[in-house]
Amino acid sequence: MIRVRPALLVLALAPALACAQTTAPAADTGATDPRIDTAATAVRQKVVAWRRDLHRHPELGNRETRTAGVVADHLRALGLEPRIGIGPTGVVAVLKGARPGPRIALRADMDALPVTEATGLPFASTVKSEYRGQPVGVMHACGHDLHVAILMGVAEALAGMRDQLAGEVMFVFQPAEEGPPVAGEVAGARRMLDEGIWDDFKPDAVLGLHVWSRLHAGQIGVRAGPFMASADEWTLTVTGRQTHGSQPWAGVDPITVAAQVLLGAQSIVARQVDITAHPVVLTAGQIQSGTRFNIIPDTATMVGTLRTFDADVRQDVIDRFRNTAEHFAAASGATAELEVAGNAPATANDPALLQRLRPSLERAAGADNVVEVPRYTIAEDFSVFANTVPGLYFFVGTTPQGQELASAPMNHSPLYAPDESALDLGVRAMLQATVDFLDGGAIAE
Repeated sequence: MIRVRPALLVLALAPALACAQTTAPAADTGATDPRIDTAATAVRQKVVAWRRDLHRHPELGNRETRTAGVVADHLRALGLEPRIGIGPTGVVAVLKGARPGPRIALRADMDALPVTEATGLPFASTVKSEYRGQPVGVMHACGHDLHVAILMGVAEALAGMRDQLAGEVMFVFQPAEEGPPVAGEVAGARRMLDEGIWDDFKPDAVLGLHVWSRLHAGQIGVRAGPFMASADEWTLTVTGRQTHGSQPWAGVDPITVAAQVLLGAQSIVARQVDITAHPVVLTAGQIQSGTRFNIIPDTATMVGTLRTFDADVRQDVIDRFRNTAEHFAAASGATAELEVAGNAPATANDPALLQRLRPSLERAAGADNVVEVPRYTIAEDFSVFANTVPGLYFFVGTTPQGQELASAPMNHSPLYAPDESALDLGVRAMLQATVDFLDGGAIAE
């Protein structure tokens, strides 16, 4: 594998920068911090170049080897000592300020999605791979290329300010936030913690961001408390008894039972949960059964997702779903087995940390551009980190000004092409929040 060092990378991408879309100007941030303004301006074009390079070379979860190499080389060039091969392709490094002080962790996710790109950008991905046994295109359709580039820029800016800093900063480049391409692999934030990234460095807080198509470029979105749902992947296996399709009475039809369970499960959300207080989504995304038109098979398998904002509600819905499936199956002489894999708990912002750092975000974006977002039923395994220490996670808008948000290609779309001004705002916001946190000392117990 050939790795391109960051300094050479900017030069190598000069032709691409010339022919690709012009980066939007930096956001109007109002009363900016001179330190942050100088540092962010110095890295702006590098961040754009890194993002476009990463976008052209996306990698699926737990396979981000090239991305990890680019990141590690950059951190070494800053005089840091990155720890590599965590979880299994994650990269971690610690920057120590000139004086003792609090500790903070900054996280960026690195993986791409099994999506075939259709943006037509000069640096569009043409990468092909395999996901769950199926051939797929690979694209940074969720914006993780921006996240990595932003944190690389923040790392360089902070390294240049280390003589002014009190405390320590851990940079966490995480693999497989979207999950691995092979079922059963342990992945993401949980695997990094299990492999001990915080054994010798327990931060006082952790920060993260996500670019987001449901906000305009120049805006930052925040919300106190739970604001992104937990994500569970469930598999329901209905076992009947195979028979000839012309004589269904001679067997037990698992397809009919699966259909009954799917429809019956909707009454859990519609009639058994107070959705005015606890939003719940229970969705089936896949049904597989049988091989031939005139054979009733032995089994039918459904796979789907459950989204909730409360741990007790989550468990209650799982119990009700299992009970519903087992009773529908028993009524027809079949059996049903439900397995639930917890991908990520609900993401919640620590209210005190948000109150403390919201002025930092407002300073970076302008007070009017920091808005409260609603609860979203999307999920993020940043929550695994934030359940261990106080966490703050915010959105950075990517839809160009003047374009309707509802019509803009959403994250995960093959047409997702974020406004690159989000890069500059992301760097400024993360940098300002980090410096202000270190200046303010550790969170009071």
